[in-house]
Amino acid sequence: MDEGGQNRGIPRETRLRYLFVHQNFPGQFRHAARALADDPANEVVGIGDLRSLKGRPQLHPRVKVAGYVLKAGGGAQTHAYVRDFEGHVRRGQEVVRLLLSLRDKARFQPDVVVSHPGWGESLFLRDIYPDARHIQYCEFYYHATGGDVGFDPEFPASLNDQLRVRIKNSTQLQSLVSADAGLSPTAWQQGRYPPELRGKIRVIHDGIDTGVARPDAGASIELGGQRFAAGDEVVTYVARNLEPYRGFHVFMRMLEHLQALRPQARVIVVGGDEVSYGRPPDAKSTWRQHYTKELEGRVDFGKVVFPGRVPYADYLKVLQVSAAHVYLTYPFVLSWSMLEAMAAGCVLVGSRTAPVEEVIEDGRNGLLVDFFDPAAMARRVADVLARPEAHQALRTQARQTVLERYDLKTVCLPRTLDFLRG
Repeated sequence: MDEGGQNRGIPRETRLRYLFVHQNFPGQFRHAARALADDPANEVVGIGDLRSLKGRPQLHPRVKVAGYVLKAGGGAQTHAYVRDFEGHVRRGQEVVRLLLSLRDKARFQPDVVVSHPGWGESLFLRDIYPDARHIQYCEFYYHATGGDVGFDPEFPASLNDQLRVRIKNSTQLQSLVSADAGLSPTAWQQGRYPPELRGKIRVIHDGIDTGVARPDAGASIELGGQRFAAGDEVVTYVARNLEPYRGFHVFMRMLEHLQALRPQARVIVVGGDEVSYGRPPDAKSTWRQHYTKELEGRVDFGKVVFPGRVPYADYLKVLQVSAAHVYLTYPFVLSWSMLEAMAAGCVLVGSRTAPVEEVIEDGRNGLLVDFFDPAAMARRVADVLARPEAHQALRTQARQTVLERYDLKTVCLPRTLDFLRG
């Protein structure tokens, strides 16, 4: 009997065939797929949306990758609540067509199918491979209360939002019911799923490569015509996109208070101008433009650099030169960047929100602040800048936390592989 409560274990000595399905393959399956492909006894195939796969470097010489093409469909007459679901069904159908082709032409019949159910690709996998062990990545189950929806009074949720969110879970509910087991990266994310299904889901984080994300006392980087070096008074903020879900609005408003306390501090804000989560800003604007305009004349933006998205090596240098790293989030999916910042030895100032509190213990391995209090946030950041030596222990313990609980090679990947093998 496995962790998901299903008796689908596979003898370890058997040659195993793995199928990974993710519209943005490899997604969260990067490390597991590579490690499994290292064993010549395994056969590993990845499936993704062809648009995402184009131009992507080869993951591994022994990982075969195939792409499907999602055709346009649906229209304005489809009820707003189910437009996403209709698109997910269409995506699931395209995956079926591709897999039938693989089954008939390449004779590929997987023993283990690992998928992300968020976009519909998992809907019909059990129908194609009824005898395989099906494992799904359970990233986030939506609720009308207690999570991201309605959390921020600046963006209140309507009754319509609450009803829409209930239907939003339809795709992964259908998928998870037919799965044997699931994986969630944090206990809080696992706990968002219904009790009836929660027992299927094992908590194993994707893992942080602490050999790459590590402190460097000699780090430096040039951004926006300015040079930043470890030891400088540098405040950092990182998000895939600069948006309220990751507290960008609060961070921007914090800068006014911070500059009053530490006028020499410089700030690096890494992230794109698209919208990953939540509602978009006004037409023909970005959240960065919106809040820059709001704070015009109150914040010295000559001391704030917005490099956009940067290459991963530069992103790591940003973390390594950081004197204080701010991570804010709604109660939502925990970003890899927070754990990578800790692995890099940052003094992390994080929002007192789940699942941040699952990792950060205030005063031991980081500092927690009220998400909605930019003035108090600024005081904490200013204190870190003013007394770096007094906060050195936080840097050490932050990295130690990641080493003990989230290290890719020694903790997370071995657990993941054991789980996938059954």
